[in-house]
Amino acid sequence: MLKFIRGLEEKALKRENIDFNEAYQLITVDNSYVFDLIASSNRIRERFKGKSISLCSIINAKSGDCTEDCVFCSQSVHYKTDIPEYPLISSDKIVEGARLAITHKAHKFGIVTSGKGMDNGDELYRVCESIRSLKSETPVHRCASLGILSKDALLKLKEAGLQEYHHNLETARSFFSNICTTHTYDEDVETIRAVKEIGLRTCCGGIFGMGESIEQRIELCFKLRELDVDSIPLNFLHPIKGTKLENAPSLKPFEILKIIALYRFILPDKDIKIAGGREYNLRDLQSLVFAAGANSIMVGNYLTVKGRRYEEDLQMIKDMGLEIK
Repeated sequence: MLKFIRGLEEKALKRENIDFNEAYQLITVDNSYVFDLIASSNRIRERFKGKSISLCSIINAKSGDCTEDCVFCSQSVHYKTDIPEYPLISSDKIVEGARLAITHKAHKFGIVTSGKGMDNGDELYRVCESIRSLKSETPVHRCASLGILSKDALLKLKEAGLQEYHHNLETARSFFSNICTTHTYDEDVETIRAVKEIGLRTCCGGIFGMGESIEQRIELCFKLRELDVDSIPLNFLHPIKGTKLENAPSLKPFEILKIIALYRFILPDKDIKIAGGREYNLRDLQSLVFAAGANSIMVGNYLTVKGRRYEEDLQMIKDMGLEIK
């Protein structure tokens, strides 16, 4: 098995595509080989990303009252959860959030809103104004996650100064109907394609631990490779009371490390970001996400769940001999 892992490492270092059967053998290695696996993924990360770790922070700019029925989401009107609900916040609050993120060493800052998407009306206009303010008042890399958008709406965001657009596929196409029924997988894919067509950076990943199979974890990875996305956020389910997945079992840490390593092997030169569910699922093994292949993490709070103190994350990165981008 060690020879097999090192062979796939060499393929990844040469940017040669790993096929489905190889990917399946990789993600299902016995736990006794996990540290051999992440040693290889660590070398792949260092080859393409060096020792630089990018920190990303987000602001929940519009919370709750979402018409979509995504089974994991506390902001859906289909479930009863104890989260704050409020309309789109002001540009001043968004800029204030960005300034706080910068003090926490964040390289990227994302404006995130609930809902299926935005049309070309007042909300989109106000987000564009916020992006202009971020561009003129802060040095932060500007990102947004506003749902399914048309190319025209995305162009308006780009003209305002947006640099990157985030929109997750969430899971594999073959499992998507178990996760959401209020929009199609193709709508999500077309949004990513539109983002690429107009020249914005793409941030697109998924959530693991929702009942998907190992094969479906690989399927999602191969779809992201096909779409040639720039940054891949990997989330690990943190069950929220009131949602359909409130009783879902947590993923085991080694299982998560195998997923991260798989994505580094298959997407060797892409940014791989560890986002939601890191603290809940990995606990004391959080620092190993970098050895497993991640070169980015989300810091601060998530949308409706608190993150851990940013000082702990900065110390963790330092202790691993890595640097903040």
